[in-house]
Amino acid sequence: MRASKSRREFLETMGQVGAGALLAAATGLETTRGYAANDTIEVACIGTGGRCRTLMKSLANIPNVRIAAVCDIYEPHLEEGRKLADSKAHVSRAYRELLDRKDIDAVLIGSPDHWHVPMTIDACKAGKDVYVEKPLTHDLAEGAAVIKAQNETRKIVQIGTQQRSMPHIMKAKELVDQGRIGRIFKVHLTWNRNTRSRMLKGPLGVDPKQVDWKAFLGSAPEQPFDEYRFRNWRWFWNFGGGLLTDLMVHWIDVAHWFLDLDHPEQAAAIGDQLASKGVWETPDTIQCLLHYPNEIQAYFEGTFSNARNGAMIEFMGTDGTLYIDRGRYEIHPEGGKGKPEEWILGTDPHRGRDFYDKPDGELLHLTNWIDCVRSRQRPHCPAEAGVSAASAAHLGNRAYRSGQLATWTSA
Repeated sequence: MRASKSRREFLETMGQVGAGALLAAATGLETTRGYAANDTIEVACIGTGGRCRTLMKSLANIPNVRIAAVCDIYEPHLEEGRKLADSKAHVSRAYRELLDRKDIDAVLIGSPDHWHVPMTIDACKAGKDVYVEKPLTHDLAEGAAVIKAQNETRKIVQIGTQQRSMPHIMKAKELVDQGRIGRIFKVHLTWNRNTRSRMLKGPLGVDPKQVDWKAFLGSAPEQPFDEYRFRNWRWFWNFGGGLLTDLMVHWIDVAHWFLDLDHPEQAAAIGDQLASKGVWETPDTIQCLLHYPNEIQAYFEGTFSNARNGAMIEFMGTDGTLYIDRGRYEIHPEGGKGKPEEWILGTDPHRGRDFYDKPDGELLHLTNWIDCVRSRQRPHCPAEAGVSAASAAHLGNRAYRSGQLATWTSA
């Protein structure tokens, strides 16, 4: 078993968030599944690409968790995943083989989007708790089935929108609930980067003999092997959903959480391929307007050609504006309506970074998941929330692809 930090050291790194739940679990009481605080949770990691391996590094820092198995259909990723797992971890290219193992308690899924729901449903039916990367769904029609699987099997399913476990964002929600910025009527979301180089198409060195291409395709239409699509699947409709499902989902989930929203009534979107024409299928620059009940508007802009504003969300209320990124929140009151307020956790002074050193969102969110695996309590982002956030992205993509206003009644 991998060496882990002492309990005291771990709680110090966690701070206030997560510590309470861990201390509650420390009573040693058995749960309905029999997981006491000192029981080791055996986790299998499925789809050990770059994102999954980042999560594995955080998972390894949680006490009494063992990465007991790894799976990927691409041999180099499988090997890299094996290096991060326990030295005796089971290794496989077939995820169902891991689900059949009785010594696996839970799975972490880092596969391409179109595999998220099938793998999550299969894992729940196999008796495993699940942590699955966002977006949960690849299509609007998948939502009901994955929620049903979670609820009927009574498994713990956590979606990887880690903002829900970040302490400053949790505090910001309390302020919204208290009416700190008045009635909220508009939400502005951005995820802008200047990384045009990622659209350059050249040799990637992928040996097709090391890829189980048929397994990668899954439910996608039959098509010849393409190393660029294989390594950049997020930007092709068969496997991902572009900027709206990959990036907007993070912040629209926060909007849904704060304002108790389920799905937009209408969506409009325009997009362009400023740098990716002939390379990607999805746009690299997009603007999406969503209309919700109670006269709430949400506006997302994303691009890979200019990093202005970076990654952030702003709630505009009658008494002020709440700005949030992954390292801080700021309240900017309207004239005469209170004092400015901020809470900055990250040491990087720049606003809108993709990641900050503090808080460690991955560690916090994974810890919440493991706590809930032990306690059988509802996690911060269950399947219902994942379906809700993804629905906004899917409706936006429907508007973009049709060139028309998309309405929920036609979803």
